[in-house]
Amino acid sequence: MQNTSHKIREMRVLVAGGAGYIGSNMVAMLAAEGSEPVVFDNLSTGHKSAVQQALHQSGTGQAEFVQGDLADYELLVKTLKKYKIDSVMHFAALIEVGESVQMPLKYYRNNLSNTQVLLSAMEAVGVEKFVFSSTAAVYGMPKQVPITEDCPKEPINPYGQTKWAAERMCHYQSRAGKLRYAALRYFNACGAAVNSQLGEDHRPESHLIPLIIQAAMGKRREIKIYGTDYPTPDGTCIRDYIHIEDLCRAHLLALNKLDTSCELVYNLGNGRGYSVKEVIETVKQVSGKDFKVVAADRRPGDAPVLTSDAAKAKKELGWKTEFTELGQIVSSAWRWHNEHPDGYPD
Repeated sequence: MQNTSHKIREMRVLVAGGAGYIGSNMVAMLAAEGSEPVVFDNLSTGHKSAVQQALHQSGTGQAEFVQGDLADYELLVKTLKKYKIDSVMHFAALIEVGESVQMPLKYYRNNLSNTQVLLSAMEAVGVEKFVFSSTAAVYGMPKQVPITEDCPKEPINPYGQTKWAAERMCHYQSRAGKLRYAALRYFNACGAAVNSQLGEDHRPESHLIPLIIQAAMGKRREIKIYGTDYPTPDGTCIRDYIHIEDLCRAHLLALNKLDTSCELVYNLGNGRGYSVKEVIETVKQVSGKDFKVVAADRRPGDAPVLTSDAAKAKKELGWKTEFTELGQIVSSAWRWHNEHPDGYPD
């Protein structure tokens, strides 16, 4: 795990969803920087062994783990008090857009109601600093790209809507003088830690890069391209891919800035887009494998191009992305999937 080059003040951080993909990488980086992460996770989609790998990676060996649900107000209050938590990072969201359309109440309960419970527990204990994992989905189908933080927020599915509503809840709690928060709007988080110990293990998997890697490993019969007639150079959708370590580094910098700020909002992306066909070709080059690719109909709600303008984060946080090339990102993911062909052991 690379050093942030912006040493943060040591603190005790509750990492909600710390057994998940982004959360476990965050735990590793916090521990490596000298902070004391406390993981809070219900293990519905996370992996306890990912936390163990995160601690092994950081060289610290141990961290507190609390198995619990964010709906459990009493447990949250007890945990915040017991471990004398200074700040909270919230990664414990449901993230599948399609599922959110089919099961909207599930997403409103987990992504919005449970965030309200967490903020209420923080207020009761007097914990003010909060880093919130948001998403570019709050912008919906943007009328301009690259997307800046000031673009209209018009989410088109329950996933994006619940994230935007949670951001507004943070805003008003901050206005009331009870919260100092950073809302970080991710584009496409991807890749694996550089030592190949922490990677992406969603079950079932829905993200493009690991799906293509599964095809290259012979674990998937084919890769479907949903739409080949978009108004892009090769007809396929273009997306902005941000490496997991670059993403986590921005969280550390945002957390540090909350010492002197009450409300921060940043896009986190590379600012450069790659098409679906480019990602497929990059996986083929990195893996040396060929696999079947088939064209399929467009999916409703897929914008032709979604790329970020992350200049604000770079200017205000001093953030810099280290993994700027798609080949670097795919190579890190390829190594992890080959060293962990069945994902995490649990």
